[in-house]
Amino acid sequence: MGEVKALRCITCGKEYSPDDVEYTCPKCGPRRGTLEVIYDYETVAKQLTRESLAADQERTMWRYLPLLPIPDRRFIQPLRVGYTPLYSYDEYARELGLGALYIKDDGQNPTASYKDRASSVAVIKAQEKGKRVVTAASTGNAASSLAGFSAATKLKTMIFVPRTAPEAKVTQLLIYGAKVFLVNGSYDVAYDLAAEAAEEFGWYNRSAAVNPYLVEGKKTGALELAEQMAWNPPDVVLVGVGDGSVVSGICKGFSELQKIGLIDRLPQVIGVQAEGSAPIAASFSKYDGNTVAIDDIEAETVADSICVGKPRDIVKAVTYVHANGGRFITVSDKQIMAAIATMARRTGVFPEPAGAAPFAGLLKLAAQGDIAGKSAAVMVTGNGLKDIATARRVAGSAIEIEPTLAVVKEHL
Repeated sequence: MGEVKALRCITCGKEYSPDDVEYTCPKCGPRRGTLEVIYDYETVAKQLTRESLAADQERTMWRYLPLLPIPDRRFIQPLRVGYTPLYSYDEYARELGLGALYIKDDGQNPTASYKDRASSVAVIKAQEKGKRVVTAASTGNAASSLAGFSAATKLKTMIFVPRTAPEAKVTQLLIYGAKVFLVNGSYDVAYDLAAEAAEEFGWYNRSAAVNPYLVEGKKTGALELAEQMAWNPPDVVLVGVGDGSVVSGICKGFSELQKIGLIDRLPQVIGVQAEGSAPIAASFSKYDGNTVAIDDIEAETVADSICVGKPRDIVKAVTYVHANGGRFITVSDKQIMAAIATMARRTGVFPEPAGAAPFAGLLKLAAQGDIAGKSAAVMVTGNGLKDIATARRVAGSAIEIEPTLAVVKEHL
Protein backbone atom coordinates (compact mmCIF):
# COMPACT_ATOMS: atom_id res chain seq x y z
CA MET A 1 0.00 0.00 0.00
CA GLY A 2 1.08 3.56 -0.59
CA GLU A 3 2.88 5.38 2.19
CA VAL A 4 3.36 9.13 1.97
CA LYS A 5 6.86 10.26 2.90
CA ALA A 6 6.06 13.98 2.99
CA LEU A 7 3.90 16.81 1.69
CA ARG A 8 6.11 19.38 -0.04
CA CYS A 9 5.24 22.97 -0.90
CA ILE A 10 5.44 23.56 -4.64
CA THR A 11 6.83 27.08 -4.09
CA CYS A 12 9.18 27.14 -1.10
CA GLY A 13 10.00 23.42 -1.03
CA LYS A 14 9.34 23.03 2.70
CA GLU A 15 8.30 19.50 3.61
CA TYR A 16 5.59 18.63 6.11
CA SER A 17 4.39 15.47 7.74
CA PRO A 18 0.85 14.56 6.58
CA ASP A 19 -0.17 14.84 10.24
CA ASP A 20 1.13 18.41 10.53
CA VAL A 21 -0.75 20.09 7.68
CA GLU A 22 -4.03 19.25 5.96
CA TYR A 23 -4.31 21.48 2.92
CA THR A 24 -1.67 24.04 1.91
CA CYS A 25 1.68 25.45 3.05
CA PRO A 26 1.09 27.84 6.00
CA LYS A 27 3.97 30.00 4.82
CA CYS A 28 3.05 30.39 1.14
CA GLY A 29 -0.73 30.39 1.39
CA PRO A 30 -3.48 28.66 -0.60
CA ARG A 31 -2.53 29.90 -4.10
CA ARG A 32 1.25 29.50 -4.11
CA GLY A 33 1.47 26.97 -1.31
CA THR A 34 -0.22 23.95 -2.87
CA LEU A 35 1.40 20.74 -1.71
CA GLU A 36 2.79 17.81 -3.67
CA VAL A 37 2.79 14.28 -2.28
CA ILE A 38 6.22 12.65 -2.01
CA TYR A 39 6.77 8.88 -1.66
CA ASP A 40 9.69 6.60 -0.91
CA TYR A 41 10.32 5.88 -4.58
CA GLU A 42 12.96 3.22 -3.97
CA THR A 43 10.39 1.17 -2.07
CA VAL A 44 7.68 1.87 -4.64
CA ALA A 45 9.99 0.70 -7.45
CA LYS A 46 10.32 -2.68 -5.74
CA GLN A 47 6.57 -3.04 -5.21
CA LEU A 48 5.27 -1.70 -8.50
CA THR A 49 6.94 -3.51 -11.39
CA ARG A 50 5.95 -4.53 -14.89
CA GLU A 51 5.81 -8.13 -13.68
CA SER A 52 3.61 -7.38 -10.65
CA LEU A 53 1.20 -5.34 -12.75
CA ALA A 54 1.03 -8.00 -15.47
CA ALA A 55 -0.01 -10.51 -12.80
CA ASP A 56 -2.57 -8.18 -11.18
CA GLN A 57 -6.13 -9.00 -12.27
CA GLU A 58 -7.67 -5.85 -10.75
CA ARG A 59 -8.77 -3.54 -13.55
CA THR A 60 -9.20 -0.31 -11.59
CA MET A 61 -6.87 2.51 -10.61
CA TRP A 62 -6.31 0.76 -7.28
CA ARG A 63 -3.84 -1.55 -9.04
CA TYR A 64 -1.38 1.34 -8.49
CA LEU A 65 -1.79 1.44 -4.70
CA PRO A 66 1.97 1.55 -3.93
CA LEU A 67 2.00 4.92 -5.70
CA LEU A 68 -1.18 6.27 -4.07
CA PRO A 69 -1.66 7.89 -0.62
CA ILE A 70 -3.89 5.08 0.63
CA PRO A 71 -2.43 3.08 3.56
CA ASP A 72 -4.99 0.26 3.36
CA ARG A 73 -8.05 -0.85 1.39
CA ARG A 74 -10.75 -0.55 4.05
CA PHE A 75 -12.32 2.66 2.74
CA ILE A 76 -12.09 1.92 -0.98
CA GLN A 77 -15.59 2.21 -2.41
CA PRO A 78 -17.16 -0.61 -4.43
CA LEU A 79 -17.62 1.62 -7.50
CA ARG A 80 -15.18 0.81 -10.29
CA VAL A 81 -12.97 3.78 -11.07
CA GLY A 82 -10.20 4.04 -13.61
CA TYR A 83 -8.75 1.64 -16.14
CA THR A 84 -10.90 3.35 -18.74
CA PRO A 85 -10.60 2.28 -22.37
CA LEU A 86 -7.90 3.47 -24.73
CA TYR A 87 -8.89 3.47 -28.40
CA SER A 88 -6.63 3.57 -31.46
CA TYR A 89 -7.51 5.16 -34.82
CA ASP A 90 -4.95 4.30 -37.48
CA GLU A 91 -6.83 5.52 -40.57
CA TYR A 92 -7.83 8.81 -38.97
CA ALA A 93 -4.26 9.30 -37.77
CA ARG A 94 -3.02 9.02 -41.35
CA GLU A 95 -5.59 11.58 -42.51
CA LEU A 96 -4.33 14.00 -39.87
CA GLY A 97 -0.68 13.34 -40.73
CA LEU A 98 0.00 11.66 -37.39
CA GLY A 99 2.02 8.57 -36.67
CA ALA A 100 -0.75 7.26 -34.41
CA LEU A 101 -3.87 8.56 -32.65
CA TYR A 102 -5.25 7.35 -29.31
CA ILE A 103 -8.24 8.50 -27.30
CA LYS A 104 -8.62 7.66 -23.62
CA ASP A 105 -12.28 7.88 -22.67
CA ASP A 106 -12.79 8.78 -19.02
CA GLY A 107 -16.44 9.43 -19.71
CA GLN A 108 -16.80 5.75 -18.80
CA ASN A 109 -16.03 6.28 -15.11
CA PRO A 110 -18.96 5.80 -12.66
CA THR A 111 -20.19 9.42 -12.80
CA ALA A 112 -18.97 9.87 -16.40
CA SER A 113 -15.95 12.07 -15.72
CA TYR A 114 -12.22 12.06 -15.02
CA LYS A 115 -12.92 13.70 -11.65
CA ASP A 116 -13.94 10.30 -10.24
CA ARG A 117 -10.24 9.50 -9.93
CA ALA A 118 -9.73 12.39 -7.50
CA SER A 119 -13.06 12.15 -5.67
CA SER A 120 -12.58 8.48 -4.85
CA VAL A 121 -9.31 9.38 -3.12
CA ALA A 122 -10.87 12.37 -1.33
CA VAL A 123 -13.71 10.24 0.06
CA ILE A 124 -11.18 7.73 1.39
CA LYS A 125 -9.10 10.46 3.06
CA ALA A 126 -12.23 12.02 4.61
CA GLN A 127 -13.13 8.70 6.20
CA GLU A 128 -9.57 8.12 7.39
CA LYS A 129 -9.73 11.49 9.13
CA GLY A 130 -13.10 10.68 10.73
CA LYS A 131 -14.96 13.44 8.89
CA ARG A 132 -18.74 13.35 8.62
CA VAL A 133 -19.27 15.97 5.90
CA VAL A 134 -17.40 16.62 2.66
CA THR A 135 -17.70 19.71 0.51
CA ALA A 136 -16.52 21.00 -2.85
CA ALA A 137 -16.89 23.87 -5.23
CA SER A 138 -17.24 22.76 -8.80
CA THR A 139 -18.56 23.60 -12.24
CA GLY A 140 -20.33 20.26 -11.93
CA ASN A 141 -18.16 17.23 -12.61
CA ALA A 142 -15.97 17.29 -9.50
CA ALA A 143 -19.02 17.81 -7.33
CA SER A 144 -21.12 15.07 -8.93
CA SER A 145 -18.25 12.62 -8.64
CA LEU A 146 -17.80 13.53 -4.96
CA ALA A 147 -21.52 13.05 -4.37
CA GLY A 148 -21.50 9.74 -6.22
CA PHE A 149 -18.62 8.24 -4.29
CA SER A 150 -19.91 9.64 -0.99
CA ALA A 151 -23.26 7.98 -1.63
CA ALA A 152 -21.66 4.60 -0.99
CA THR A 153 -20.54 5.81 2.46
CA LYS A 154 -22.07 7.56 5.50
CA LEU A 155 -20.61 10.92 4.44
CA LYS A 156 -22.89 13.89 3.86
CA THR A 157 -22.11 16.08 0.85
CA MET A 158 -22.41 19.88 0.65
CA ILE A 159 -21.89 21.24 -2.85
CA PHE A 160 -21.38 24.77 -4.21
CA VAL A 161 -21.78 25.28 -7.96
CA PRO A 162 -22.37 28.38 -10.09
CA ARG A 163 -26.00 28.98 -10.96
CA THR A 164 -25.09 28.46 -14.64
CA ALA A 165 -23.97 24.83 -14.13
CA PRO A 166 -25.50 22.49 -16.74
CA GLU A 167 -28.81 20.99 -15.67
CA ALA A 168 -27.61 17.42 -16.16
CA LYS A 169 -24.78 17.93 -13.67
CA VAL A 170 -27.02 19.56 -11.08
CA THR A 171 -29.52 16.72 -11.50
CA GLN A 172 -26.72 14.21 -10.91
CA LEU A 173 -25.83 15.96 -7.67
CA LEU A 174 -29.39 15.95 -6.43
CA ILE A 175 -30.06 12.32 -7.33
CA TYR A 176 -26.99 11.29 -5.33
CA GLY A 177 -28.49 13.06 -2.31
CA ALA A 178 -26.14 16.03 -2.10
CA LYS A 179 -27.24 19.34 -0.62
CA VAL A 180 -26.64 21.70 -3.54
CA PHE A 181 -26.10 25.46 -3.29
CA LEU A 182 -26.50 27.26 -6.63
CA VAL A 183 -24.31 30.30 -6.17
CA ASN A 184 -25.16 33.59 -7.90
CA GLY A 185 -21.63 34.00 -9.18
CA SER A 186 -18.84 32.31 -11.08
CA TYR A 187 -17.06 29.07 -10.20
CA ASP A 188 -14.34 31.17 -8.56
CA VAL A 189 -16.91 32.80 -6.26
CA ALA A 190 -18.37 29.38 -5.40
CA TYR A 191 -14.85 28.11 -4.65
CA ASP A 192 -14.16 30.83 -2.11
CA LEU A 193 -17.54 30.30 -0.45
CA ALA A 194 -16.97 26.54 -0.16
CA ALA A 195 -13.58 27.19 1.45
CA GLU A 196 -15.17 29.55 4.00
CA ALA A 197 -17.89 27.03 4.81
CA ALA A 198 -15.39 24.17 5.16
CA GLU A 199 -13.33 26.17 7.65
CA GLU A 200 -16.36 27.42 9.58
CA PHE A 201 -18.11 24.04 9.93
CA GLY A 202 -15.15 21.65 9.93
CA TRP A 203 -16.10 19.97 6.65
CA TYR A 204 -13.50 18.10 4.60
CA ASN A 205 -12.68 20.19 1.53
CA ARG A 206 -12.35 18.34 -1.79
CA SER A 207 -12.08 21.51 -3.90
CA ALA A 208 -9.36 21.50 -6.57
CA ALA A 209 -5.73 22.24 -5.63
CA VAL A 210 -6.31 23.04 -1.96
CA ASN A 211 -6.53 19.30 -1.23
CA PRO A 212 -3.08 17.78 -1.92
CA TYR A 213 -4.40 14.26 -2.51
CA LEU A 214 -6.55 15.06 -5.54
CA VAL A 215 -3.63 15.21 -7.97
CA GLU A 216 -2.70 11.71 -6.80
CA GLY A 217 -5.98 10.35 -8.11
CA LYS A 218 -5.71 12.41 -11.28
CA LYS A 219 -2.23 11.10 -12.09
CA THR A 220 -3.61 7.57 -12.50
CA GLY A 221 -4.78 8.44 -16.02
CA ALA A 222 -1.12 8.76 -17.01
CA LEU A 223 -0.21 5.51 -15.26
CA GLU A 224 -2.95 3.66 -17.12
CA LEU A 225 -2.13 5.21 -20.48
CA ALA A 226 1.49 4.14 -20.20
CA GLU A 227 0.59 0.61 -19.13
CA GLN A 228 -2.07 0.25 -21.83
CA MET A 229 0.60 1.18 -24.39
CA ALA A 230 3.00 -1.47 -23.08
CA TRP A 231 5.14 1.17 -21.33
CA ASN A 232 5.83 2.98 -24.59
CA PRO A 233 3.77 6.18 -24.18
CA PRO A 234 2.91 8.42 -27.16
CA ASP A 235 4.99 11.38 -28.24
CA VAL A 236 2.37 13.90 -27.10
CA VAL A 237 -0.57 13.81 -24.68
CA LEU A 238 -3.23 16.53 -24.90
CA VAL A 239 -5.21 17.50 -21.78
CA GLY A 240 -7.94 20.08 -21.19
CA VAL A 241 -7.02 22.62 -18.49
CA GLY A 242 -9.17 24.62 -16.07
CA ASP A 243 -7.85 24.83 -12.49
CA GLY A 244 -4.67 23.03 -13.54
CA SER A 245 -4.99 19.94 -11.35
CA VAL A 246 -5.61 17.35 -14.09
CA VAL A 247 -2.67 18.46 -16.24
CA SER A 248 -0.52 18.53 -13.08
CA GLY A 249 -1.58 14.99 -12.30
CA ILE A 250 -0.80 13.75 -15.82
CA CYS A 251 2.69 15.30 -15.65
CA LYS A 252 3.32 13.90 -12.16
CA GLY A 253 2.16 10.44 -13.19
CA PHE A 254 4.57 10.22 -16.13
CA SER A 255 7.42 11.70 -14.07
CA GLU A 256 6.94 9.13 -11.30
CA LEU A 257 6.75 6.27 -13.79
CA GLN A 258 10.12 7.34 -15.16
CA LYS A 259 11.47 7.74 -11.62
CA ILE A 260 10.63 4.14 -10.69
CA GLY A 261 11.84 2.76 -14.02
CA LEU A 262 8.57 1.77 -15.69
CA ILE A 263 9.02 4.10 -18.69
CA ASP A 264 12.21 5.30 -20.35
CA ARG A 265 11.04 8.68 -21.64
CA LEU A 266 8.43 11.33 -20.92
CA PRO A 267 5.72 12.12 -23.46
CA GLN A 268 5.26 15.84 -24.06
CA VAL A 269 2.17 17.01 -22.19
CA ILE A 270 0.21 19.75 -23.97
CA GLY A 271 -2.35 21.63 -21.88
CA VAL A 272 -5.28 23.01 -23.87
CA GLN A 273 -7.29 25.98 -22.61
CA ALA A 274 -10.27 27.83 -24.06
CA GLU A 275 -9.30 31.26 -25.39
CA GLY A 276 -11.74 32.95 -23.01
CA SER A 277 -10.38 31.05 -20.01
CA ALA A 278 -6.63 30.80 -20.44
CA PRO A 279 -4.81 32.36 -17.45
CA ILE A 280 -2.53 29.33 -17.03
CA ALA A 281 -1.46 29.42 -20.69
CA ALA A 282 -0.71 33.14 -20.28
CA SER A 283 1.31 32.51 -17.14
CA PHE A 284 3.26 29.71 -18.81
CA SER A 285 4.23 32.00 -21.69
CA LYS A 286 5.94 34.31 -19.17
CA TYR A 287 7.50 31.64 -16.96
CA ASP A 288 11.26 32.01 -16.52
CA GLY A 289 11.79 28.91 -14.40
CA ASN A 290 11.57 30.86 -11.16
CA THR A 291 8.37 32.70 -10.22
CA VAL A 292 4.98 31.75 -11.64
CA ALA A 293 2.93 34.83 -12.55
CA ILE A 294 -0.64 34.80 -11.23
CA ASP A 295 -2.96 37.12 -13.14
CA ASP A 296 -6.63 36.28 -12.68
CA ILE A 297 -9.24 37.04 -15.33
CA GLU A 298 -13.01 37.03 -15.87
CA ALA A 299 -13.37 33.68 -17.62
CA GLU A 300 -15.96 32.91 -20.28
CA THR A 301 -16.21 29.78 -22.42
CA VAL A 302 -18.75 27.24 -23.59
CA ALA A 303 -16.63 24.56 -21.91
CA ASP A 304 -18.00 24.99 -18.38
CA SER A 305 -15.72 22.38 -16.81
CA ILE A 306 -12.63 24.42 -17.70
CA CYS A 307 -14.16 27.87 -17.25
CA VAL A 308 -11.84 29.12 -14.51
CA GLY A 309 -10.56 32.67 -14.19
CA LYS A 310 -8.76 32.16 -10.87
CA PRO A 311 -6.99 28.81 -11.26
CA ARG A 312 -6.00 27.34 -7.92
CA ASP A 313 -3.36 24.90 -9.15
CA ILE A 314 -1.66 27.39 -11.47
CA VAL A 315 1.76 27.17 -9.82
CA LYS A 316 1.84 23.39 -9.95
CA ALA A 317 0.50 23.28 -13.52
CA VAL A 318 3.05 25.75 -14.88
CA THR A 319 5.93 24.18 -12.93
CA TYR A 320 5.09 20.59 -13.85
CA VAL A 321 4.43 21.23 -17.55
CA HIS A 322 7.68 23.21 -17.79
CA ALA A 323 9.61 20.36 -16.14
CA ASN A 324 7.92 17.90 -18.51
CA GLY A 325 9.06 19.85 -21.56
CA GLY A 326 5.43 20.44 -22.46
CA ARG A 327 3.49 23.54 -23.37
CA PHE A 328 0.06 25.17 -23.43
CA ILE A 329 -2.10 26.13 -26.38
CA THR A 330 -5.53 27.78 -26.66
CA VAL A 331 -8.58 27.02 -28.81
CA SER A 332 -11.67 29.07 -29.55
CA ASP A 333 -15.19 28.16 -28.47
CA LYS A 334 -15.99 27.69 -32.16
CA GLN A 335 -13.20 25.10 -32.43
CA ILE A 336 -14.41 23.35 -29.27
CA MET A 337 -17.98 23.18 -30.54
CA ALA A 338 -16.85 21.78 -33.88
CA ALA A 339 -14.63 19.25 -32.11
CA ILE A 340 -17.60 17.82 -30.17
CA ALA A 341 -19.28 16.74 -33.39
CA THR A 342 -16.08 15.80 -35.22
CA MET A 343 -14.86 13.55 -32.40
CA ALA A 344 -18.24 11.85 -32.03
CA ARG A 345 -18.62 11.25 -35.76
CA ARG A 346 -15.06 10.16 -36.47
CA THR A 347 -14.21 8.18 -33.33
CA GLY A 348 -17.51 7.20 -31.70
CA VAL A 349 -16.53 8.96 -28.46
CA PHE A 350 -19.04 11.65 -27.40
CA PRO A 351 -17.28 14.33 -25.29
CA GLU A 352 -18.63 17.21 -23.26
CA PRO A 353 -17.13 20.60 -24.29
CA ALA A 354 -14.17 20.36 -21.88
CA GLY A 355 -13.48 16.83 -23.11
CA ALA A 356 -13.53 18.09 -26.69
CA ALA A 357 -11.09 20.94 -25.98
CA PRO A 358 -7.93 18.77 -26.17
CA PHE A 359 -9.25 17.19 -29.37
CA ALA A 360 -9.75 20.70 -30.78
CA GLY A 361 -6.15 21.36 -29.80
CA LEU A 362 -5.05 18.21 -31.62
CA LEU A 363 -6.86 19.27 -34.80
CA LYS A 364 -5.32 22.75 -34.56
CA LEU A 365 -1.78 21.41 -34.15
CA ALA A 366 -2.27 18.81 -36.89
CA ALA A 367 -3.49 21.47 -39.33
CA GLN A 368 -0.42 23.56 -38.54
CA GLY A 369 1.89 20.58 -39.04
CA ASP A 370 3.24 20.97 -35.50
CA ILE A 371 2.85 17.28 -34.61
CA ALA A 372 3.31 15.72 -38.05
CA GLY A 373 4.35 12.08 -37.85
CA LYS A 374 4.02 11.96 -34.08
CA SER A 375 1.89 9.63 -31.99
CA ALA A 376 -0.70 11.51 -29.95
CA ALA A 377 -3.17 10.67 -27.19
CA VAL A 378 -6.19 12.77 -26.22
CA MET A 379 -7.54 12.60 -22.66
CA VAL A 380 -11.35 12.89 -22.80
CA THR A 381 -12.40 13.97 -19.33
CA GLY A 382 -16.20 13.92 -19.53
CA ASN A 383 -19.12 12.36 -21.40
CA GLY A 384 -21.20 14.51 -23.74
CA LEU A 385 -24.42 13.69 -21.91
CA LYS A 386 -23.11 15.90 -19.10
CA ASP A 387 -24.05 18.95 -21.19
CA ILE A 388 -26.64 17.91 -23.73
CA ALA A 389 -27.82 21.49 -24.34
CA THR A 390 -24.43 22.46 -25.79
CA ALA A 391 -24.23 19.30 -27.88
CA ARG A 392 -27.64 20.03 -29.40
CA ARG A 393 -26.25 23.29 -30.78
CA VAL A 394 -23.93 21.38 -33.11
CA ALA A 395 -25.80 18.11 -33.54
CA GLY A 396 -28.16 19.18 -36.34
CA SER A 397 -31.89 18.49 -36.50
CA ALA A 398 -33.93 15.32 -36.74
CA ILE A 399 -36.36 14.88 -39.62
CA GLU A 400 -40.02 14.77 -38.68
CA ILE A 401 -42.02 12.66 -41.17
CA GLU A 402 -45.31 10.92 -41.78
CA PRO A 403 -45.06 7.15 -41.22
CA THR A 404 -44.75 6.06 -44.88
CA LEU A 405 -41.85 4.59 -46.83
CA ALA A 406 -42.50 7.03 -49.65
CA VAL A 407 -41.70 9.97 -47.38
CA VAL A 408 -38.55 8.21 -46.17
CA LYS A 409 -37.45 7.83 -49.82
CA GLU A 410 -38.01 11.54 -50.40
CA HIS A 411 -35.57 12.43 -47.65
CA LEU A 412 -33.01 9.86 -48.78
